[in-house]
Amino acid sequence: MGTAGSGKSTLALSLFERLQTAEVDSAILNLDPGVQWLPYSPDVDIRDYINYGRLVEEYKLGPNGGLVASVDAAVSHIGEMKEELEKLDPEYVIVDTPGQMELFAYRNSGMFIASSLAENNFSTIFLADSIFLNKPSDFVSILLLSYSVNVRFKAPQINCVSKVDLLPKDVYDRGVLWSSDPEMLKEAFLGESVDLKTEISERMLEALTDVGALGEFIFTSSNTGEGLDDLYAQLQRIHTSSEDR
Repeated sequence: MGTAGSGKSTLALSLFERLQTAEVDSAILNLDPGVQWLPYSPDVDIRDYINYGRLVEEYKLGPNGGLVASVDAAVSHIGEMKEELEKLDPEYVIVDTPGQMELFAYRNSGMFIASSLAENNFSTIFLADSIFLNKPSDFVSILLLSYSVNVRFKAPQINCVSKVDLLPKDVYDRGVLWSSDPEMLKEAFLGESVDLKTEISERMLEALTDVGALGEFIFTSSNTGEGLDDLYAQLQRIHTSSEDR
């Protein structure tokens, strides 16, 4: 899951290819009913069960309303999608969620789909676009989104920053510091102009720090492959431990 345009589908493909390289049998499930093109061929596709265009036309819905209706309607097809996955019998299923995060993350249907498909044996990968490293207040916004997803799904979560190959070295290095050391992020606010947004962001950072919500981000690039080994290692750690329990 992640912000619109953060590169979820591209990362899904890159992670799939990384798992294949490790000879780990994997499958990709597309849960975006409105997507017209994907960089991969999904093994299971919600579009085989939900016709987004027909829903929009039949119920006179706007683009977002159509996506909401489609995701909600997907609940009735969970059994069929599970059957498809069981026939494939992969070790990992990579689930590519709708482009607009709120359609899946903040609706009960999204949580129900995730828990039902995986029988609660799942983790979330939260993906943030590297443009949010431009200002400390922007990065705090991403931290808040990340924490809200973690609270909603109550599952192990891996946080990632995408498209890091596009970052200048100084911004990259600064982002690594911000994501690994809350004190460095707090200090960064000293160089930002003081306004209401900055003040609110500082208070949000303090609150997130107090509840222990901050965690390091894996810096990834689907173009160069950076971070994919770390991401795979984290998934192994989470799910191997889960099996042991």
